[in-house]
Amino acid sequence: MHDFGFLIPIFALLIPITAIWTKHQQKLAEMGIKSTAQESAERAAQYVSRITEMEDRIRVLERIVTDGGYNVASQIEALRDTRRVERQLEAPEPKERV
Repeated sequence: MHDFGFLIPIFALLIPITAIWTKHQQKLAEMGIKSTAQESAERAAQYVSRITEMEDRIRVLERIVTDGGYNVASQIEALRDTRRVERQLEAPEPKERV
């Protein structure tokens, strides 16, 4: 007959090793889930912040266009264009090479 008595200590050692390994895997999985959830929350906060900034900028642009500030801005740009033309006219012409 076969004597399987030697397997008893092996099984006795495998049970706690398996329990330790299972707990370790569970902890790794929990950390992975927490970090993924935490990253998602951080991204959501960044999106909310960015959307708030964009809404503020849109409000400013709407105010500029509706309050007549747009006309002032166009006049300023027109003056800049005029100054560029005047500078080009005032600049000495390059001498011809002989």
